[in-house]
This record gives sequence, C-alpha cells and structure tokens, in this order.
Amino acid sequence: MSSWINFDALWKIIVVGVALGAGLPALFAVGLRALSIGGTATVAVEPGAGTRPGAAAAGGNLTGRVIAVLCFAIVLAGIGWGVYKIVHPN
Repeated sequence: MSSWINFDALWKIIVVGVALGAGLPALFAVGLRALSIGGTATVAVEPGAGTRPGAAAAGGNLTGRVIAVLCFAIVLAGIGWGVYKIVHPN
C-alpha cells in the first residue's frame, strides 16, 4: 500500500462503480430487449380509439416477460442497495 493511495479501497471502488455504473443500465436494456422477444399478439382496436387497428402488443412472449421481470427486479434491488448504503454508510 502506498502512503498516498489506498489500492485496496481503489479496486473496490472501481469494481462497484463499473458493476453499478454500467452493469445496471445494461441489465435494464436487456430487460427492455426481452420484452420485445417474438410472439407479439395483434390487438383489435376500434377505429378512432387512438391506436391503429391491428397494432402489435409488446411483450407477447411469456419467457420474455419473465426475463424482463427478473432483470428489472435486479436493477431495483441494486438501486435499493445503493440508497441503503448512502443512508447507512457503516
């Protein structure tokens, strides 16, 4: 350990920063992509209801929805953990 730089703390900061700073947004993007996995259903809408007839409903595939829910739950847990660590730093 250097007298100027605490390398043990530095690598922890870098790992957590990369995991939360890039990992959570990437996981959120994976969740959004999972919602668009094939199997979209067509929706019959009355004319004039604000949507064109035969519009595709997002998230038509059950597997995609399950993956998306898991991704979003992990992202929310990460956000909650971060808020907890800020409020209770010990």
